[in-house]
Amino acid sequence: MEPLINNIDDGLFMRESGVWTKEKLDYLSRYIDIFETAMRNKFETRFFVDLLAGPGKNRIRSSNEIIFGSPLIALNARYPFSHYIFNEIDHSSFLALKERCRNYPLYDISIFNEDCNLIAQKIIEKINSANRGSLNLCFIDPEGFEVKWTTMEILASLQRLDLLIYYPQMGLNQNLGKLYDSPSNCAIDDFFGTIEWRQIYKRLLANNQLKNVHRELIDLYKERLCGLGYVQVLSDEEIGNEPLMRNLQRHAPLYRLLFASKHELGHSFWKKITRRDVYGQGQLF
Repeated sequence: MEPLINNIDDGLFMRESGVWTKEKLDYLSRYIDIFETAMRNKFETRFFVDLLAGPGKNRIRSSNEIIFGSPLIALNARYPFSHYIFNEIDHSSFLALKERCRNYPLYDISIFNEDCNLIAQKIIEKINSANRGSLNLCFIDPEGFEVKWTTMEILASLQRLDLLIYYPQMGLNQNLGKLYDSPSNCAIDDFFGTIEWRQIYKRLLANNQLKNVHRELIDLYKERLCGLGYVQVLSDEEIGNEPLMRNLQRHAPLYRLLFASKHELGHSFWKKITRRDVYGQGQLF
């Protein structure tokens, strides 16, 4: 069977998305291209991991345009990965993705229908059993706080795994004030893997400086990634490389993409990618 055509309705389930999804997926597509172009001849085994893969196709609500989701972007890359691992907990999306992947019979594709936090260890074992020296890229694209810090710790056990991570800025805006003083463990605690975010929020609130909250929370997240072996990039160097997706009508911040690599070369690639957005414009933050 021929690979799927990008803008065709194949009759399978699709995810309804905002136009900003195109921007997010464009960053992913361009990073995959530079990653595979540069590294395919240096590492025979290269896994693409998508923890929350979706059905493989998205329909843009405002225009009815059909676009590839992250799994099909990776499968249709100019230089394919040697292995693909997709996980999607929603059963309808899982079945649609599984059917769409039938269009790629020559590719090594594993598809799971589990909680991303429960499947992480199995994914690591599968990659290590193929080649402990593999080079890998993981796309982490939840809708909110689904991916726990304990999952990040498991993923970081791989020797070489670049991460492209959804940072839920709007979701945090809606919940920080409600949860920073809550007595019990909450989803934001699990997301950061610490209660330090509460102390940051409380201090900034008291000093009327909440406009700085995401800078400090992103730095907290990155510092914790550094503790897992990822290269630390100072915030004043990195702020332009954390692209912010906005609701185009309201111009309201929705989410950012964070990048992490254990090698400086990965950050060099990401800086090249984030010089422009999907519209060809330089980033404004």
